Amino acid sequence: MTPILAFDIETVPDVAGLRKLYSHGTESSDAEVAKLAFDRRREATGSDFLPLHLHRVVAISCALRDRDSFRVWSLGEPDEPERDLVKRFFDGIEKYTPQLVSWNGSGFDLPVLNYRAMVHGVNAARFWDMGEDDRDFKWNNYISRYHSRHLDLMDVLAMYQGRGNAPLDQMAQLLGLPGKLGMDGSRVWDAFQQGQIAAIRNYCETDVANTYLLYQRFQLVRGALDEAQYRRECELVRTTLSKTGEGHWREFLAGWST
Repeated sequence: MTPILAFDIETVPDVAGLRKLYSHGTESSDAEVAKLAFDRRREATGSDFLPLHLHRVVAISCALRDRDSFRVWSLGEPDEPERDLVKRFFDGIEKYTPQLVSWNGSGFDLPVLNYRAMVHGVNAARFWDMGEDDRDFKWNNYISRYHSRHLDLMDVLAMYQGRGNAPLDQMAQLLGLPGKLGMDGSRVWDAFQQGQIAAIRNYCETDVANTYLLYQRFQLVRGALDEAQYRRECELVRTTLSKTGEGHWREFLAGWST
């Protein structure tokens, strides 16, 4: 089988980049630099959500279904440099050529990862192949919105219309899944400043588990799985998570009603 890799990222303001772009001196703290960026963005757009090229990746979580196994984990160590996290992600694509699955990955996660790969000079040859190296990639690659090597489940379900987009948290809950646990994206910066990187990684992992299970339901709906196969896939996830004993997975399983 083609490996299935669902992924999700968490980000904070790229303070180092903001210092370069806006000539902030060392007298300003990271929190002050970020606040100025939020204020500037809010004045311009009404929202403090920063442009994608001004995000820094602090967590990348993956759910990998390969052969008879399933696992969920966060790439690297909690204190690992951003460059290494981004490299690990693209190295995984190089190694497995997986079916990528995301929720809003085309609109957020992949563009951010692309910008950070540019900043750090990370090679991502397999990801960017559009048929130059592998002829099959001309007709099905990771880049085209309408190709399936990367399936942005939110985008597909909305029929590629932004007004039809749905939040991961609400869709997960509608299907009996736990949805978001512990925090949401708006709280990641505060948690990061308080040194709560483990909590951020745990939150990211539960998001990617929700995404993977939504993808399995989509496979049922589109006829790629029958009911028995779908139930077996869900049970594999449930069994795998129940063996970890980690608190965020106990909470996830307790909130999974179907």
